[in-house]
Amino acid sequence: MKIITRYLIVYLLLVVTASMAVAGGIRPDSFNLSGIAGGYSFDGKQHLETSPIVGIRGGYNFTKHFGVEALFDFTPTESTLDSLGDAKVYRYGADLLLHLFPDNKLVPFLAAGYGGITVDREHQKTFNKGIFDYGPGIKYFLTDDLALRGDFRHLLFRNNETLSNYEYTVGITYQFGGTKPAQAPVAAIAPPASRPEPKVAPPQEPPLEPIPAAEPTPEKMKYCVYLKIEFDIDKAEIRPQYHDEVAKVGDFMKKHPTTTAVIEGYTDEVGSDDYNMQLSQRRAESVVKSLEDNFGIDRSRLFAKGYGKTKQTPESSSDAGRQKSRHINAIIDCALDVKELAPPPERLCMNLKVEFATDSAEIQAQYFDEMNKVGDYMKKYPTTTAVIEGHTDNVGSPEHNMKLSQMRAETVVNYLVGKFGIERSRLFAKGYGSARRIAYNTTPEGRQKNRRINAVIDCVIQK
Repeated sequence: MKIITRYLIVYLLLVVTASMAVAGGIRPDSFNLSGIAGGYSFDGKQHLETSPIVGIRGGYNFTKHFGVEALFDFTPTESTLDSLGDAKVYRYGADLLLHLFPDNKLVPFLAAGYGGITVDREHQKTFNKGIFDYGPGIKYFLTDDLALRGDFRHLLFRNNETLSNYEYTVGITYQFGGTKPAQAPVAAIAPPASRPEPKVAPPQEPPLEPIPAAEPTPEKMKYCVYLKIEFDIDKAEIRPQYHDEVAKVGDFMKKHPTTTAVIEGYTDEVGSDDYNMQLSQRRAESVVKSLEDNFGIDRSRLFAKGYGKTKQTPESSSDAGRQKSRHINAIIDCALDVKELAPPPERLCMNLKVEFATDSAEIQAQYFDEMNKVGDYMKKYPTTTAVIEGHTDNVGSPEHNMKLSQMRAETVVNYLVGKFGIERSRLFAKGYGSARRIAYNTTPEGRQKNRRINAVIDCVIQK
């Protein structure tokens, strides 16, 4: 028990360090080979000495987080009883691996698996048993392909009673295959500038005769519309705040029936290539379907194309950069019109986003000013309504998070009703739990961004 406690404390310290390490780490669809060496301690009832161990590992990473590893270990040892002589111990099997911070240089992981153990004694019959193992490990990447590793395993098997063995090793891992991150292109070195040749001024030509003025013709005006929409993580549904933007495109294409649009869908870099290609296609199709169903745009004028994660923002390693990468772009024909369009009416809109402390539904003081702006806006424009959407991070059970997100939305509604007298019939509270994340929950910063409410508030037209 003391051995497990000691290694657990060391492992927790390494996990904290790994959360702050720079990028590096596990590649999806990659293979790895490892050589290990260390120590092996036997249950006292086996009457075998603690001895050195050597072994090999061979594995495959399905994703950045999940992998499998086959293993073979050999331990030469001696009996603590002179009558039993020496023994040779072989362990073989496979482990499932869960990498906790796969993008970092320092990658902690958890392992669990099953296999067999063979003990070949000099003066006793060889026995074979099934054996279960579990424990933590850590990999430290020296390069993209080479890493140091350390492992601890608790091994359990039955031989009339349950026996515990412990294995503690270090080693080196070689990773190959998979998709490596794209390297930034190296700027080409410009050749040295050559000395310019002296220029000889050409002889002056006589001035041209002026061109007669053409008859004035009605001027054709060029009108264009653009659309860019961002999406929640792993979602293809259009966010409510973008419905007005989609409506502008729908109205434009109804007014100009010869225009067409290509909707291009994109994702961030998280996930496999195949999955991201399918997700980007669904995002593009959701915009096409909205234009077709809600505005009657003929399907033959709309084209949806998914590009997966092929177009990343320069800051795609951050939560904000990944959010920008989860988007669609619409390439829409411009229209030529002789008659000048009337300028669109000015619209006044209001947004609200409030973040919360862990497991709390209390509004923090720094958000009171923003809340008060929304209250004043809804008092001034009594026809407006608002939907308050509550969200959480992934800490806690789904049931608890659903209740907590609803409480957060209700807290904002109660504030607007109590302080500004907004009719409750104009306010709608809806909790979504952890289902609609805008950042990844692998870091404290990402979880903080997900503990929030968003308010979808009606815009008004200023006359």
